[in-house]
Amino acid sequence: MEALKLKRLGTLMEPDVNNPMEAGGVLNPAAARGKDGNLYLFPRIATKENYSRIGIVKVLFNDAGDPAAVERLGIALEPEADYEKRPGGGGGCEDPRVTYVEPLERYIMTYTAFSPDGPRIAMAQSQDLLNWKRLGLATYRPYENIGFNNINNKDACVFPMQIPSPHGHRALGMLHRPLFPGTSPEENAAHSWDKMIDQHHESIWLSYCHIHPEKHETEKWHPAEFTSHRPIAVPAFDWEKIKIGSGTPPVMTRFGWMFIYHGVQPSPQSTPEKQQLIYSAGLMFLSANDPYDIIFRSLEPILTPTLPEEKVGIIADVVFPTGIDQRNDIGMPERYDIYYGMADSRIGVARLDLPESLE
Repeated sequence: MEALKLKRLGTLMEPDVNNPMEAGGVLNPAAARGKDGNLYLFPRIATKENYSRIGIVKVLFNDAGDPAAVERLGIALEPEADYEKRPGGGGGCEDPRVTYVEPLERYIMTYTAFSPDGPRIAMAQSQDLLNWKRLGLATYRPYENIGFNNINNKDACVFPMQIPSPHGHRALGMLHRPLFPGTSPEENAAHSWDKMIDQHHESIWLSYCHIHPEKHETEKWHPAEFTSHRPIAVPAFDWEKIKIGSGTPPVMTRFGWMFIYHGVQPSPQSTPEKQQLIYSAGLMFLSANDPYDIIFRSLEPILTPTLPEEKVGIIADVVFPTGIDQRNDIGMPERYDIYYGMADSRIGVARLDLPESLE
């Protein structure tokens, strides 16, 4: 099997030095094809004070079919709801992922709302990718003794089609990363690594939301509670020993559901007094029959921060994948372009070609 690696295509978007809204970086974009065939990105746009909005840009391609530039179109979401604002004028709409959900016949955005209580998963919907309506915070039923609604949560994305729940029902699946007390990167870096799920919760979870056909035929879909929470993957290798989190939304391939995720390890320059981290990207394939089953997971990262643009920025040593685009538009369905944040400052794009087989 040939090595599964991402081939960098270059830096696609950098902050506009004349725009104070972008002074803190443009990063971590969602990606989705519009019904007009164009590819749109939804970058997190941050001020120097880390007040974040979600922008809209259209990707422009060169003659070879590679992403080459962007056209800024405006703002998709900026902090307006109470759960997106913090005392003193802070807050944020951050790190979106966008999926066209076929049974709902609309685009669903999941994003991190920087609320007064901490980061929470919020949702919005659109018919055209240009106009977005908030759906509110995602809500969760308790899991054993864990109340998911009252803990920090990030890195959510949803499947484009219904998947089987543990009870055999067809449901909307969400990957997300609850941040349980005591499991922040700084806390994990300062203590010995324990892979036991009941002791190391900084992992990728799968939750389910039942879709009732009669409830989504109106203009605005109202999601039910997410339930039947299941941890599908915990940190397993040195390059992800501190934590892992979902990255790009899952896409169906001939191997099953594929998604790119991120893993975090301590930097060699890290000290007990000052924790420095390295964010890399890995690859998972989940069973087409039941995405709870992992059928492939990369032993090594498929992308690590090596370029100056990935090593120097608002936060050093970060590649953070969040957007994926299957290149059916140029007759290459086995090619996927991956859009990722570079050092929390700019946006890069890399290419992934499916191999003939998986080990």
